[in-house]
Amino acid sequence: MTEAQVETKQFQAETRKVLDIVINSLYTERDIFVRELVSNAADALEKYRHQSLVEKPEFDAQAPLEITIDCDDKEHTLTISDSGIGMTKEELETNLGTIAHSGSGKFFEELAEAVKKDVSLIGQFGVGFYSVFMAAKNVRVQTRSWDGGEGYEWASDGSGTYTIASCPGLHRGTKIIIELKDDAQTYASKFTVEQIIKQYSTFIPFPVKLEGNTVNTVQAIWSRSKSEISEEEYTEFYKFIGNAGDEPMYRQHFSADAPLAINALVYVPAENFEVAGMGRMQPGVNLYCQKVLIDQHSENILPEWLRFLKGVVDSEDLPLNISRQALQDNALVYKLRKVLTKRFIKFLNEEAKKDADKYQEFWNKFGIFIKEGVTSDFEFRDDLGKLLRFESSETEAGTMSSLDDYIGRMKEGQDKIYFINGPSRVAVESGPYVEMFKKRGIEIFYTLEPIDDFVMNHLGEYDGKKLVSADTADLRLPETTEENSGEDAKDKAEALPADQIEALCKWIKERLGDKVQEVKSSDRLVDSPAMIVNVDGFMTSSMERIMKASGQEEGFGMSSKKDMEINGASPLIKKLADLKQTDPDFAGTIVEQIYDNALIQAGLVIDPMEMVSRNYRILERAAGGE
Repeated sequence: MTEAQVETKQFQAETRKVLDIVINSLYTERDIFVRELVSNAADALEKYRHQSLVEKPEFDAQAPLEITIDCDDKEHTLTISDSGIGMTKEELETNLGTIAHSGSGKFFEELAEAVKKDVSLIGQFGVGFYSVFMAAKNVRVQTRSWDGGEGYEWASDGSGTYTIASCPGLHRGTKIIIELKDDAQTYASKFTVEQIIKQYSTFIPFPVKLEGNTVNTVQAIWSRSKSEISEEEYTEFYKFIGNAGDEPMYRQHFSADAPLAINALVYVPAENFEVAGMGRMQPGVNLYCQKVLIDQHSENILPEWLRFLKGVVDSEDLPLNISRQALQDNALVYKLRKVLTKRFIKFLNEEAKKDADKYQEFWNKFGIFIKEGVTSDFEFRDDLGKLLRFESSETEAGTMSSLDDYIGRMKEGQDKIYFINGPSRVAVESGPYVEMFKKRGIEIFYTLEPIDDFVMNHLGEYDGKKLVSADTADLRLPETTEENSGEDAKDKAEALPADQIEALCKWIKERLGDKVQEVKSSDRLVDSPAMIVNVDGFMTSSMERIMKASGQEEGFGMSSKKDMEINGASPLIKKLADLKQTDPDFAGTIVEQIYDNALIQAGLVIDPMEMVSRNYRILERAAGGE
């Protein structure tokens, strides 16, 4: 090749600035340049495949459509070749000399602004090739167009100039020969390149051959029709993408064209390893664009409470060149997240209706994530309400019910959904808070996990019906039957007269002092002598217990004062009314014990040593002591 055959040209000023942006600002991981060059090669192959269907080209028609990669760790070079559509001299200069066919300063201004504000715009400029200069001290691009014209070589060190020269003897396609920088020579290692291909380009739809061996052997089955995929293929793909050895519990595979072009295949694993004590899960869904990995274990395309999902999401609407950091502020990614989340919530709701037993198995293992979503994700809170499940007074132990099921069983005149928290079903059912519910046949949810009251409080209402904790002060249950009304009247007849109850309440309040805010007669206790109720409708007893344990009580402005309600029909309360006249000191001891008992039933903390000492005094008196 003579000197006259080589044309040396200057990069446009804007192009040099763009190179600086691409190399120093756009990409933060050097590995990306391999991904970009392989993606470009796949695009060239796809263009040739389309062209061959239209025009039936004869030049190199028998050449297989594939990408080949060769590493030379002695010469410190990396070569990436494809048998795709190739480029003419004009296309070579246009595509690699001016970047995105632009010759104006406006181009640079737009790109610079894109980097600062909205990196999603970068995909419009086609700058992925220039990421090669993060690792290359010199790059040669040898190419020959599909039409059989003359071959050419483009060469540059990325500093300011490039050359174009004739290059005879080339086959169809493009070969990129990269002379690596001294600190990037690891990319001449077969092992390094293979790991990058497997991470980013596993699902490229053409064979990627490294040193003669095909690296990408797994199919991108998410892009195929569901009817074409066998159960075995679905399971094997799950094991690959989720690094799992078992079969998934659920699988959702769908495609959408609007508002975004999406192909998604996500799985619910068989087990929840986070609950098993193996630490917080890393998001398990990978984001692809045209089968090229954009964001592994993406924290951007699904809300954090869906981190248990495994799988892939592929959207052609995302720019291929978008950097991982740019995903956080990208409007398209927000839209994608909204579509995916709503689709998955709808999917779970449909599965729950289809097979309630299987959904309960899911709930037992992964329900904690749905609850987390209710307490942390305002956008999807109402939708998630449909997925909640709790035991209730109308279900057998261990069997869950939905809010919709509860509403379908509500009594006439009932306009609220009731719940009560406790450490176990037995503890709740033996406590004072459910007595009137049982008597009147009103269903109540048993929220048996510490987080459940936070879930109910954040949800607030469902289907227009307020969610109310049974330990709330001034709770008024609806009258349900004439028989119940008659029983209530009988209870009132057997209770202490109103003036005696009022006097007893006043005396108990004086005895307890600041321990309670108010003592009053209860109209909802049946058998228990007393109970503690929360004046603050926001903070239930279980919530207060959790806040105290975590040291956040003061930060939330919580009050330790509660109301105590007493049952005027209880034999113990009747005897207490007499005892306060004959032995006020011992009656006061009984009051303190009743108060502590009520605290225990509310799940609140007491001083056990003081209670034990008091118990012995009471037992001594009961055994005939003084």
